[in-house]
Amino acid sequence: MNSIKDQENLSQKKILLRLDLNVPLKDGFITDETRINKIVPIINFLIKKKAKIIIISHVGRPKGKINKILSLKPICENLEKKIKKKIKLFNDNIFNLKKEDLFKNPLDQIVFLENIRFYKEEEENDKSFAKHLASFADYYVNDAFSCSHRAHASVCKITEFLPSFAGLQLKTEINALKKVTTEIEKPITCIIGGSKISTKIGIIKNLIPKFDNIIIVGGMANNIISYKGNNIGKSIKEENCKNEIKEIFETLEDSSCKLIFPEDVLVGKNMNDKSKIKELSNITDDDLILDIGPKTIKKIKDIIKISKTILWNGPAGYFENPNFANGSYEIAKTITKKNRDGSIYSVVGGGDTIALINQINLIKDFDFVSTAGGAFLEYLEGKELPGIKALN
Repeated sequence: MNSIKDQENLSQKKILLRLDLNVPLKDGFITDETRINKIVPIINFLIKKKAKIIIISHVGRPKGKINKILSLKPICENLEKKIKKKIKLFNDNIFNLKKEDLFKNPLDQIVFLENIRFYKEEEENDKSFAKHLASFADYYVNDAFSCSHRAHASVCKITEFLPSFAGLQLKTEINALKKVTTEIEKPITCIIGGSKISTKIGIIKNLIPKFDNIIIVGGMANNIISYKGNNIGKSIKEENCKNEIKEIFETLEDSSCKLIFPEDVLVGKNMNDKSKIKELSNITDDDLILDIGPKTIKKIKDIIKISKTILWNGPAGYFENPNFANGSYEIAKTITKKNRDGSIYSVVGGGDTIALINQINLIKDFDFVSTAGGAFLEYLEGKELPGIKALN
């Protein structure tokens, strides 16, 4: 991929910049600014190069229809404060816009087009729509790795009509993921959580030949605990996934990779309950498994301490209740302690994991924090991402 960083003369060039600003909104207010913070470097880089910046992004799933609740206006205002520059938001119908409409005031340097998913042609990867978008600019830059698993017009088809480049964040994301998939420093450990094991089966099978340890926590660990013949009470469990778990254990047979899952847990009778430590053999029918126990925490911490590289996706428990957050906190603290002395390379991904580390103010203490959900997981699964393929 060609990087925009290596392009020499960008002065007064119009750059169509695809970003992922799909931040959580509540009553028009942004509740997590992580994605906005991550795109500030590319904005500042292009400002310094005296380029004219046309930002395209989306919020939510308006399904090709205008939805004022999903306007980019609050994101525009937030970014304005961060970079201390005026930004103009175009609410006009994109089909009525022309290149000369965007920077009529020569002092304008940054404009936003309204939510690109207000147009059904975006998700249809429509060629004419992509060509029209391309007509606004001289260059196209994709700095939205987290959208790059989507074959959408502003991610894929547009590269057919403009010289196209990878942005700073996209290159950083790929370089970080390479360190946990191809350019690995061993021993390497993966901690993986979430509620559904079926959605992670491809990742686990792809990582087993490359990793030394795969630690399964969270709701998906309940499936393995149950598969091994233990009672999990009324805990969350994905139905009809015995074959997937069998596949994991079969893949492990030809590998030196170790699979670790909880050997003791914290339970409650409901999500708001106090926690109680239990061995797997003592779980009753009315118990809910909501976190990992002290023995499991110690085992995971010992593995982290001898690892040189770590990938973490998914909390260890129901951290929204502080009584069941200790497992996740201890994992985070152990990784960041090693990070500070430079003895581990850490990559973290997943919305819940980011929420957790934000909650305890440790987000800056990991080497790389990925805001890409589906793209992050598909890359780990070894899939080719349409947006990356288009740039190549």
